[in-house]
Amino acid sequence: MSPCPYPSAGAARPRWRKSSHSVGEGQCVEVAAWGGLVRLRESDDPGAVLGAAPAVWAAFVRGVKAGLYDA
Repeated sequence: MSPCPYPSAGAARPRWRKSSHSVGEGQCVEVAAWGGLVRLRESDDPGAVLGAAPAVWAAFVRGVKAGLYDA
């Protein structure tokens, strides 16, 4: 994960997309591919951004779809 959500102050900003599973009450998960990483944030706290390498993100998504993280 990246400790800094944006590579530099003058760089273009990422284009955020909301999850189709978000309920639209201000608690939406947003994702953006930017700066060589997949970025993830919650719309009600846009300053808190997680970043992961695309391969790590893809493995996580495969695990979610396979039910590996179901309680």
